[in-house]
Amino acid sequence: MRRLRNVKIVATLGPASSTYETIRALFEAGADVFRLNMSHGTHEDIRARHEIIRKVEADTGRPIAILADLQGPKLRVGTFANDSEDLVEGAHFRLDLSEVPGDATRVQLPHPEIFAALETGSSLLVNDGKIRLKVETCGKDFAECVVTVGGTISNRKGVNVPDVLLPLAALSQKDRKDLDFACDLGIEWLALSFVQRPEDVIEARALANGRATIIAKIEKPAALKNYEAILAVADGIMVARGDLGVELPVTSVPPIQKRLVRLARAAAKPVIVATQMLESMIESPIPTRAEVSDVATAIYEGADAIMLSAESAAGKYPIEAVTTMNNTAISVESDPTYREVIEASRRTNRITVADGIVAAAREIAEAADIKAICCFSQTGTTVSLVARERPRVPIIALTPLTSTARRLCLTWGTTCVISEEQDRFKGAVIAAVRAARQTGIATEKDQIVLTAGVPFNVQGTTNILRVAPCDERLIYRAEPE
Repeated sequence: MRRLRNVKIVATLGPASSTYETIRALFEAGADVFRLNMSHGTHEDIRARHEIIRKVEADTGRPIAILADLQGPKLRVGTFANDSEDLVEGAHFRLDLSEVPGDATRVQLPHPEIFAALETGSSLLVNDGKIRLKVETCGKDFAECVVTVGGTISNRKGVNVPDVLLPLAALSQKDRKDLDFACDLGIEWLALSFVQRPEDVIEARALANGRATIIAKIEKPAALKNYEAILAVADGIMVARGDLGVELPVTSVPPIQKRLVRLARAAAKPVIVATQMLESMIESPIPTRAEVSDVATAIYEGADAIMLSAESAAGKYPIEAVTTMNNTAISVESDPTYREVIEASRRTNRITVADGIVAAAREIAEAADIKAICCFSQTGTTVSLVARERPRVPIIALTPLTSTARRLCLTWGTTCVISEEQDRFKGAVIAAVRAARQTGIATEKDQIVLTAGVPFNVQGTTNILRVAPCDERLIYRAEPE
């Protein structure tokens, strides 16, 4: 099954999408990666969905990536004697460590780390920013605040602290257990919430210990300040616009999104744009025009993937949501303006042999009548470099490693094929030709460009570029052993 688009679709699974029939339908509608949200459901729920995805993969014969998304530390107020209170703008309100149920003047905030970091003038946002408090005085166990935006506050509502670096690890005890569980299941990507500094990613990588690759979710102002350092140590990026839009002025999110996507692409690391992309499709079979434009914007920016959250996990129309994303992507990528925008944003900082080879592969493919760029890769690094070029022709990733093929399902423009290990160049050329023909990308009358490394099956040895005919008889006559 060949996708007729380059951008990938991530679909979150949940109560609305937990059966084999629905998950397979989501895959056939266009989902390339399935997200397991560790914030919801038991480990047994997650295990059951994982098993179904792998059955769909086996039945369809196409690699599928699985992304486990860790919850991260959740900051919440305590409880109220009356379950809720109305806070009026200009009123004073105290946060403290006392376990006494709250009232209209105070409530528990059971996070001493927050008090340790607060300063006079700091902001606290409650219930996704619907209530805003400003710190007037604070100590190690309290904060006296003034209400700058009022509203109803109720039990255990979430708290955001946008303008201070919180001395909290990105991984809670729950996250550590979930990380081990998900990695032992055999997932490809691990999304890390609450990232503030590169050390958060380094810690998660050490715990994963090679069992999964790490996506850093950019959702906090501190992560924006440290973005390039975080990008350097992460394997991928998720632009988590939900919390960004709470902790920052919502009008700042579009330019932030554009900058994050462009820098991730320049680093040849996959980047996902997420949150509220087709939010109305939780209840409606048809999205708003603004939502379709939002999806299109991420595609024009060159994002590797676009993501559905509640739309596919808990909505009434999960398959329709994936179909809408798929059709939007096909429409955008067929627009001549799309190519103009993508090529105008291409970076040309090439410093290695592999950089030069993949750039030459793209130029040859676009200058001649070439149908695909085929890459033999153990780790997927060369494939990612080719994808960074955003070529006009499909990318076929050939690897003997199932884990690599699955992981590359998140990479822009890539069709993943699990191939046998090769030890001779002629065998590699023939395998690439057969993959191009079997996927329907080329016929025996066409040509492909092949990149590979000699010696084979050694990481970091990309050193060959070959234009090959798709007629195996010509290869047998012309190709040296």
